[in-house]
Amino acid sequence: MIYNSIIETIGNTPLVRLNKLNKGIEGTLLAKVEYFNPGNSTKDRMALKMIEDAEKDGKLKPGGTIIEGTSGNTGMGLALTAVAKGYKCIFTMADKQSQEKINILRAVGAEVIVCPTNVEPDDPRSYYSVARKLNSEIPNSIYPNQYDNPSNAKAHYETTGPEIWNQTGGKITHYCATVGTGGSMCGTARFLKEQNANLIAVGIDTYGSVFKKYKETGIFDRNEIYPYLTEGFGEDILPKNVDFNAIDTFIKVTDKDGAIMARRLSREEGLFVGWSSGSAVHGALEYAKDNLKKTDVMVILLPDHGTRYLNKVYNDMWMKDHGFSEERTFTTAREIILHRNGKDTLFTVTKKSTIGEAIRLMNKEGVDQVPVTDGHEFVGSVTASSIVEKIIYDPQLKDKHVGEIMDPPMQVVALDSTLDVLSSMLNKTNKALLVRDEKEKAHIITQHDILRAMTS
Repeated sequence: MIYNSIIETIGNTPLVRLNKLNKGIEGTLLAKVEYFNPGNSTKDRMALKMIEDAEKDGKLKPGGTIIEGTSGNTGMGLALTAVAKGYKCIFTMADKQSQEKINILRAVGAEVIVCPTNVEPDDPRSYYSVARKLNSEIPNSIYPNQYDNPSNAKAHYETTGPEIWNQTGGKITHYCATVGTGGSMCGTARFLKEQNANLIAVGIDTYGSVFKKYKETGIFDRNEIYPYLTEGFGEDILPKNVDFNAIDTFIKVTDKDGAIMARRLSREEGLFVGWSSGSAVHGALEYAKDNLKKTDVMVILLPDHGTRYLNKVYNDMWMKDHGFSEERTFTTAREIILHRNGKDTLFTVTKKSTIGEAIRLMNKEGVDQVPVTDGHEFVGSVTASSIVEKIIYDPQLKDKHVGEIMDPPMQVVALDSTLDVLSSMLNKTNKALLVRDEKEKAHIITQHDILRAMTS
């Protein structure tokens, strides 16, 4: 068959049975391998749909510019569509994304603007804000906004869902996918649930993202938000495409577990997939161990290809540097806190405390770093080394307020973060972490805690 352009090859990706990673699990596990799309990811589907719908609505005219905030894969789908249809592309990306993704987008003619990761979504420097600003400034441009654009989920409702239903002969009982913008999970799940009301949709979330707690409690908890390494899913916002009614349950997966599973999929199943694909399969297996019956059929969406992660997940030195050994470490932040037998006290100072007061507190309690509070919020931190460095140049510093010289706040991590995740987050910049228990009491975890756990 001859196609008129590359975008006509989008969709109709294969289902592949998992034969090695399914040990000990009843039921059938099938992978929907989305890297067979021309842009090597599931995002090709919704990229094409968003542009076609924008054309129909008259929002995008010939010679126009497509501007989007992307983790890479959506950009690739939009870029291929732009090449086929004659549009320009400008993409904003967070600086945690792999260099491969940036290089690939530039290779297909897109302009890429890299923005900082660790800023609030409404910060003018965030990749969301920069994309919106460019859209307002550039004539004949559109900002598809994959997070809130209904064409995103609609693409999967119209293509991915029907494909899976037909490929399984209607026998699918469980659908599992990572949740980022929400399109591939919710659009697909809605279609499948219309065919089988008993179908279970399992969403995969990451530590540092708000989805799982929001689904279970209806609370958007900012304390759940902290930086994570995994790319392409999890969010610190609630995109309109995430339909929580279409998702039955969430499983959280650590950065490490997703990375290791991606490598296992390549090595054991011959599926050279990306990081989020590893997370999807790890979470699916966790769910399947306790919930799948012999007659069940679970389909797991694998979003993209391993070439996006050659310098990260498939780089042995990168894995080692981040403590992602394939030997599982089970100690968690929860266990570190429990082993203190309730004897831990979190010492803090306020923004209005003086530097002198902070120094006296650290000397009295034998600590060298304390969080800074403003009401009930952690707004900064001070360390003995930082104060010493600054007070040498300004001896009068001890009379100033802590808020004038404080460092950024310590990162807040999940209570069940494993030792390997905790150790990977502690470095020269982050010398301590904060964690909240079930009663919302805050605890500090230091490098000394990690060393003690490693040797105990």
